[in-house]
Amino acid sequence: MYSFKNDYSEGAHPRILNALLETNLEQNDGYGEDRFSRKAIELIKGKLETNDVDVHFISGGTQTNLIAISAFLRPHEAAIAVSSGHILGHETGAIEATGHKILSVEGKDGKLSPSDLQGVLNGHPDEHMVKPKLVYISNSTEIGSIYSKSELQELRDFCQRNQLILYMDGARLGSALCSEENDLRLSDLPKLVDAFYIGGTKNGALIGEALVICRDSLKEDFRYHIKQKGALLAKGRVLGIQFLELFRDNLFFDLAAHANQMAGKIRDELVKADIKFLTHSPSNQIFPILPNAAINELQNSYAFHVWEKVNADSSAIRLVTSWATKEEEVFGFIEELKRVL
Repeated sequence: MYSFKNDYSEGAHPRILNALLETNLEQNDGYGEDRFSRKAIELIKGKLETNDVDVHFISGGTQTNLIAISAFLRPHEAAIAVSSGHILGHETGAIEATGHKILSVEGKDGKLSPSDLQGVLNGHPDEHMVKPKLVYISNSTEIGSIYSKSELQELRDFCQRNQLILYMDGARLGSALCSEENDLRLSDLPKLVDAFYIGGTKNGALIGEALVICRDSLKEDFRYHIKQKGALLAKGRVLGIQFLELFRDNLFFDLAAHANQMAGKIRDELVKADIKFLTHSPSNQIFPILPNAAINELQNSYAFHVWEKVNADSSAIRLVTSWATKEEEVFGFIEELKRVL
């Protein structure tokens, strides 16, 4: 049984495991003040082409989102998210548990637009309801779509005009940036969003995300928030070493590109077979619509999520490839798919 359920089924890239092993007995300061974390932060700032950001390593995406959003918002303020947003449906109410409402809008292709945001602002005009303050987006999105540079610029301009915070969930940022349809560079992001994170967990790391805070007013005392929420690891070196390996050369992008290439091979074969898709997703997640009978047969040999029922006879499935997906497994899946179709 080979899994296409997610991009974190495997452990970590061997270089990361080797680096952890080789430095295992070296003594270092704790709580992210070790030499590995400091050097990794330097490297990330170099890739971002700016020193005017703060970088914090946090163990996972949900924890990063809840710490960042709760730190950035005042008690009466709320976040805006598309209906498929991760904080809305897949984080067990983590944001609401910190006292902040999430305002949901339908969006289009898993993305938000200025018109979506204006509708929320129009519907929350005064102090008798929560105040929309933070705009939450993901790149790539939960349904595999990506934001273009112009789309982000439009959101950025709207947020600046309306004093909103623009926050990007980057759990699959590597896949978005390495998509053949992408026109963004990593170094564009500090100019376009107020804060974002670089996902390691889904791109070759054992655990870990790198939160980047770009707006000065959001930086103050942030380590206090990390500590209070239980995320300031005594052995912070574990996170620092991983990001040091990912960014000391092109490994982070190479791994994301591989995941996209494996998804692309499956996508190309599906297109040849005239299979339709639930969404346009030029990243490492694809959502083909298949006959239910074919899905049942595929599940004898492959694991994946049945995402959405389309009609009585067919459903959309989600296939996710990773930094470690083997080409022979992709070809095997393609052959099995041809057989069951």
